Amino acid sequence: MDETITFSGWEAILDDTLSADEDPKSGRTYTMYHGTYLQHAKTIISNGFQQSTKGMLGPGVYVSRNIDKAKCYPLITDKKDKVVFKLKVRVGKVKKIDCDNHPMQYTWHQNGYDCAWVPPNSKISAIKSGREEDCVWDPQRITVVGVACCVDDAKRKELRALVRRQNGTDDVCSRCQQSKPAGPHDTQPCWGCSETICPFQRKHKCYP
Repeated sequence: MDETITFSGWEAILDDTLSADEDPKSGRTYTMYHGTYLQHAKTIISNGFQQSTKGMLGPGVYVSRNIDKAKCYPLITDKKDKVVFKLKVRVGKVKKIDCDNHPMQYTWHQNGYDCAWVPPNSKISAIKSGREEDCVWDPQRITVVGVACCVDDAKRKELRALVRRQNGTDDVCSRCQQSKPAGPHDTQPCWGCSETICPFQRKHKCYP
């Protein structure tokens, strides 16, 4: 018997990961990492990041999509005293800085950019590892979503629980299950089945 099945819906392809040498696209949200002192972890989870006052790209929050680079920080610190956060970073407008003495190395934000990106194997002498690095001007663009590395099992569980509480159910959309730091998601009835949907859902299918 020949039956025609019709449905409405979509499936999203997430674009939050990049290959090592791929340019980040302005306006996207990406997974990145940040290594810090274990003693500062709870404060960062609860209150967010603070801009560093200096660095090779000037003030900002330094992060990397390369977890191995994040694991190196803080420098000259025993790994039991470190933690690496998994982040979601809304990069905004991105400026590539790929050489020493770049004309915008310290002034990218004053020129309208939200994030500076140093590509892997660039000609910046300060990055001897060749791993990429990012500097985000506004800490509000960064959300801690997990604890990627912490050698102390008890501390790791405690910090992960704190992350979940900080990003608790009041901050999660009931439809797409994603955090909504910028405010409530604009849910609306599906045009096919009238079920309430969120445009950030990864998948929705209906049979009208």
